[in-house]
Amino acid sequence: MISPIPKDWTSDRLKDVSAINAASLPANTDADYEFDYLEISNVNYYGIVDPNAIERLRYEDAPSRARRRLATNCTAISSVRPNLQAVAFIENAPDDLVCSTGFNVVRPAAHKLSPKFAYYSLLADGARQYFESTAKGVGYPAVDDKDFQSFGVPLPPLLEQQRIAAYLDASCAAIDAAVAAKRRQLETLDALALAVIHQAVTSGINAAVKLRESGMDWLPEVPEHWQVQQIKRTCEIVRGKFAHRPRNDPAFYGGEYPFVQTGDITAARKYIRTYSQTLNDLGLGVSKTFPRGTLVMSIAANIGDVAILDFEACFPDSMVGLIPTHKTDLNFLYYMMRAMKGIMLRSAVISTQLNLNNVRIGTNFAAFPPMKEQKAIGEYLDVKEQEGFAVKETLNQQIATLTAYRKSLIHECVTGQRRITERDTSNLMLT
Repeated sequence: MISPIPKDWTSDRLKDVSAINAASLPANTDADYEFDYLEISNVNYYGIVDPNAIERLRYEDAPSRARRRLATNCTAISSVRPNLQAVAFIENAPDDLVCSTGFNVVRPAAHKLSPKFAYYSLLADGARQYFESTAKGVGYPAVDDKDFQSFGVPLPPLLEQQRIAAYLDASCAAIDAAVAAKRRQLETLDALALAVIHQAVTSGINAAVKLRESGMDWLPEVPEHWQVQQIKRTCEIVRGKFAHRPRNDPAFYGGEYPFVQTGDITAARKYIRTYSQTLNDLGLGVSKTFPRGTLVMSIAANIGDVAILDFEACFPDSMVGLIPTHKTDLNFLYYMMRAMKGIMLRSAVISTQLNLNNVRIGTNFAAFPPMKEQKAIGEYLDVKEQEGFAVKETLNQQIATLTAYRKSLIHECVTGQRRITERDTSNLMLT
């Protein structure tokens, strides 16, 4: 334990009030034996993220780490990378639920430690701090068995443990519901923003405009004065370059030349203004420099994501650069390509994974208004984007506040900084 506890509480080592990793699959398990497998990646601070992600596996096909049995009313907590707090309470475990040996499975002695109180104690910030401080290793830190078993569990009277757990169950459920509602609002805002973009770049911002047939399957009608043409007629499309293999050879990195990657596109808010990788002179020799103002698109991994370079940079062949001609407004092209992401995905080649190339991008058709109207549409969408960003920022701040409150509430309750009475639980159940 890190935090002090009330004088009328006690504490004990985790191993003295629970069974830890008590059941595993034997090494001679029948090869055809099937079980449900819980991997660490399926769990986060909120418990099991997606029950559908739990795999049904044959013993023979399962990874070697799939060995640890889970039981009803136990807690599975990752012993690796404790900062991520992969902690799940298993309320009703089937007989064949197995988890990775990267988890420690804690089954409390019911007469000493309430199962749900144990879960919240292991989820609390005090536990996270302890496990982070005792974890060994740099790239993939892990808590060894001795340190894990020595974790000090606070022990209020059993009835109070149960009361605290019930209070936290109800409180966290209410907080989680509020967070989920705000996340749905964010999703709705994203969908509305895309609809606004699509409307503006395919029909303009004048509701009274006359339309004509476009000849395109993805967009039947366009304003009659717009020109339908292939994208390659509106910009130069150049694939990124990094000719050396393996790509991660450290001899080519660490210099002064920015090297943008697909993740930088996804993380950008329209403009790429930061980067985490650079090339040296040797790396520059096997790559290619693109000017500021290039519209970059990912053609592998997060296919179709776009952003605008705000500085001169290099990037690999998993990205292409679109450099507008004098008849094409960069801002309009950016929004046009966002609206056409689905069309780009349709154009992707399916091999081991989806993949685009500059030829497939360029042969797609779109409709382009005169330059003056392109600029007006881009400016209109910039305003709409900023309005949306402001609302999303407020929602994200609210989510962060609720998440922080959830963490502090759990910590305060399991350490006795906030004492939970029968009246507290009664009042909460009534609300």
